[in-house]
Amino acid sequence: MTTPPPQGNPFAQGQPAGQPQAPYPPQGGYPQQPGQPGFPPQGAPYAPVPPQPSGRKLSFKTIKNIVIVIAVAGIAIGGWITSRDDANTAAVGDCMHRGSTSDNNPDLEVVKCSDAKAQYVVLAKIEGSFLTDTLASSKCEAKAKDFQYSYTESGDGKDFLLCLKDYKK
Repeated sequence: MTTPPPQGNPFAQGQPAGQPQAPYPPQGGYPQQPGQPGFPPQGAPYAPVPPQPSGRKLSFKTIKNIVIVIAVAGIAIGGWITSRDDANTAAVGDCMHRGSTSDNNPDLEVVKCSDAKAQYVVLAKIEGSFLTDTLASSKCEAKAKDFQYSYTESGDGKDFLLCLKDYKK
């Protein structure tokens, strides 16, 4: 006795003999993925979308700008701190130290009178511009009769005259 030939696709493997083959595999309600004809998709039809980063990444340009702002602020603060003891902050009764031997730029700075560097004492401080030494001296004579030296500073919107005398320790 001979067996009848199997019906359907003779190349189908893993199927019991005698069951008819469908012309296409079942779709299962999912759309066909491109490039894979005849194969149903596995799992979800699309890959999950990765979550968006929670914070904004800082770019090199942003970091560079922050560093520049901090550096400029540091320089400005440092300049302000070092200028606090300049002659323009002097008041009557303050002691001064001459940081330079140049008469054109004596580099006067305020020091404590107990400091060994104290050389002069401020007798008067007069606001305004004094273009000549004669005018400065006459103003100091009117304000402080026993002055010995006059110091004028102009520019930066802070024109003033200091009338000084040697500080006796």
